[in-house]
Amino acid sequence: FYRSVTASVSEESEDTNDTPQSEMMDSEVSVLLHCAAWSGLLESQVQVELSESFNRKTDPALERQIEEVWTERVSKEPWLFNGSKFRLHSFCLASSSSVSPKHPCAEDQKVECTSDQNSCHIPVDQAENTDHQEAAPLLTLRLGLTCYKDYLGTNWSCQVSELRQLGEVKFSDPLALLAQPLGVGGIVCTDDGQVVLIRRSQKVAEAGGLLDIPGGHPEPKVRRNKVNEVSLTCLMCYLHRCCLPQVVCERLGLEVCEEQIRVDMMQQRPVVSELFSSVCAEIRDEVNIPLSSLGQPVLMGVALNHTSAGRPSAEFYVSCSLTSDEVRKLYWKGGAEANESTDIVFLSRAELLQLDRSSRLWSELCPSAKGAVLLYQAVKPDGQRCQNRPRDTQLIVSEDG
Repeated sequence: FYRSVTASVSEESEDTNDTPQSEMMDSEVSVLLHCAAWSGLLESQVQVELSESFNRKTDPALERQIEEVWTERVSKEPWLFNGSKFRLHSFCLASSSSVSPKHPCAEDQKVECTSDQNSCHIPVDQAENTDHQEAAPLLTLRLGLTCYKDYLGTNWSCQVSELRQLGEVKFSDPLALLAQPLGVGGIVCTDDGQVVLIRRSQKVAEAGGLLDIPGGHPEPKVRRNKVNEVSLTCLMCYLHRCCLPQVVCERLGLEVCEEQIRVDMMQQRPVVSELFSSVCAEIRDEVNIPLSSLGQPVLMGVALNHTSAGRPSAEFYVSCSLTSDEVRKLYWKGGAEANESTDIVFLSRAELLQLDRSSRLWSELCPSAKGAVLLYQAVKPDGQRCQNRPRDTQLIVSEDG
């Protein structure tokens, strides 16, 4: 039912009725998983499983090649720096056929997709029914660690086809040797029903000059142990006494530097919080929208960018209490990452729903934006869910947090 995280998803998976038709027509992007059965998932409905077994596999010759590529890139672009990232290995998603969209249940069957198999299966052991069924996670993301250097040396390698073949031969997984860093992106919808797009600068590393949504990467290094540095979603939970501010990596800055972060230093719930809050931070930094004007992120699903060997990106829907005119004025004032884009464009919800490969604008979208559009069209996160969710919560948040 849901596509496997292995290899070329579009080649290995059959066409299904619940897959956006335009996805099958664009070789740059495909949908790995979507959460249409629930109109998207909130933070409490997502969990992570962390393990070193989910890290990239190593090969002596490849490690030397990665170092050579990195050395050459840094010599030409001395401003580049390495940084740790989360690596998406696989996922487990509740079956939509056995879960009510309004009342997700803890005892529902699970659809498992892993990187060492080409199909999904129903595991024998099922979660027991509890009195907290509505709070039961519906999606489990299996994450390891990787880094930007490994991403450039694998996903962007000119020998990526050979790396896929080697991974299949040595580990029965064509993605085993690839970094596969998990990105995030946000479909931001303003109070007057306009969706935010930004035109990428020609100076950025990928997709220069194309239209994109705000996005980036969740960071294993992020600390959330100060009140004025608490993420938006975590602060919402804190105000409702659901959780306390935590750190993603317990030992960062105390015993290890960023490049020495290990999976066993990670805490699961703070990782989920970082996944959701990082998209709000990217919106703030790239569009200059205050965190206090953003609603809770809703996870639509994960899309794959095939121009970078199927790199995964978690795509979110984020409501905004400001109008498009107000957002435009804030954008031109400039945010922390204003240099990454040169213009802001707005599309209505209706235009976004009708957008496909035949549209003139489609060719102006970078792959990450295309993936987010496909997920928005499939999930429709601003439909029924919006009626059941509280209006945007106004928070007093330090903008440097």
